[in-house]
Amino acid sequence: MRPIPLIRTLAAGCCALAFCMGAATVNAAAQSEQPSVQGDVAVALPKRIENPIAVFAGLDKVTGRIVSFEVLIDETVQFGALQVTPKVCYSRPPTEAPLTTTFVEVDEVMLDNKVRRIFSGWMFADSPSINAVDHPVYDVWLTECRTKSGESYVGN
Repeated sequence: MRPIPLIRTLAAGCCALAFCMGAATVNAAAQSEQPSVQGDVAVALPKRIENPIAVFAGLDKVTGRIVSFEVLIDETVQFGALQVTPKVCYSRPPTEAPLTTTFVEVDEVMLDNKVRRIFSGWMFADSPSINAVDHPVYDVWLTECRTKSGESYVGN
């Protein structure tokens, strides 16, 4: 039995973890739904679905009220003093393990009407504590992606 070089094993593991978390750029193999070849092993990449609507939950810490709101991709919705703009929202088909992610930008409108970016990054519906927007007054997190208003494709 031939030993597997440690560097090659670590690199393959890191690439797989980054893809599962949704942070890796999709390569040509994933876009064409062809298996990726890493060393001597072909790895089938799960298909991800690009959705036109991201659904968020927002907590107003002053009133204790939680609100669910839908945002179209590349549109901006204001929640309190925060402006939420999703750039992409991915989910998987029901036959795959659930993974719902979005890349979102969140800006805060200050009292003097200046806008300050407080968050720009990936959010994960199945792990809301990872990369949720934690603001002194408001919290915002991804709950799901939808194909059209009121209809979930893959829910978490």
